Amino acid sequence: MKHQEGVFMGVRGAELYYQGWLPEGEVRAVLLIVHGLAEHSGRYMNVVNRFVPLGYAVYGIDHVGHGRSEGRRLYVERFADYTEPLKTYFDMVRCRQPDKPVFLVGHSMGGLIGALHLLAHQDDLAGAVLSGPAIKAPGNIPAGIIFVGRVLSVLVPGVGLVPPVDADGVCRDPAVVKAYLADPLVHRGKLTARLGAELIGAMEHVRAEANRITLPVLILQGGADRLVDPSGAQILYEKIASSDKKLVVYEGFFHEVFNEPQHDRVLTDVEQWLAAHILAGK
Repeated sequence: MKHQEGVFMGVRGAELYYQGWLPEGEVRAVLLIVHGLAEHSGRYMNVVNRFVPLGYAVYGIDHVGHGRSEGRRLYVERFADYTEPLKTYFDMVRCRQPDKPVFLVGHSMGGLIGALHLLAHQDDLAGAVLSGPAIKAPGNIPAGIIFVGRVLSVLVPGVGLVPPVDADGVCRDPAVVKAYLADPLVHRGKLTARLGAELIGAMEHVRAEANRITLPVLILQGGADRLVDPSGAQILYEKIASSDKKLVVYEGFFHEVFNEPQHDRVLTDVEQWLAAHILAGK
């Protein structure tokens, strides 16, 4: 496979890093990866290694304040700091792969970003795969903390409020957890008050507007996910108006279903779903 990388100008002058993996032969379809909170686009090699040999071109960006991109870690002025660059990058990918079906693959916070992208630009896509989408705040966060976070997001928006992601909840594979903890591009600091408030607002917006999503959607959820509320996947599934929608819950799986010990099962489900929708679109 061929690897490409570069930067483009994002919000408020921040350079954003992007990369892509291309097959040696003809491109069959495009997967646009939207990564999750505190991580980066390079953590999806199981997806890359499965789909590039099948003829898929896989692309991804590091969100502002994440990975190799510029910007304060885990902070945004507004949630659109994530969604607007995604549209810019989508347009770049479309220029490189004209007339190829594009499927958005969003994980965790990337599933939330992806859902917002669908609300504004779903006509540009052939479908979407949303993994562990952050649609509902975890049940262990009291309502009082959420309220205080919203107040602090105005008064002291940059203050660290929420502890780092619990690495042990990422995956049941100890090797994946060890690599996650050792990865210098994974940020282990606290979530800022402003980003926390923007996340909650984005979740509320998606839940309120999800009935406008009508394109084919596959939702994947780990049944034992401790990092997002698994019921959020069910809520999203019920609210979207797509006649072609599917929810798969993997009982006992943790948050990163693409990295779980049984990830081949998950990737096979995605492969079959994508293949069927490429054929349907011809």
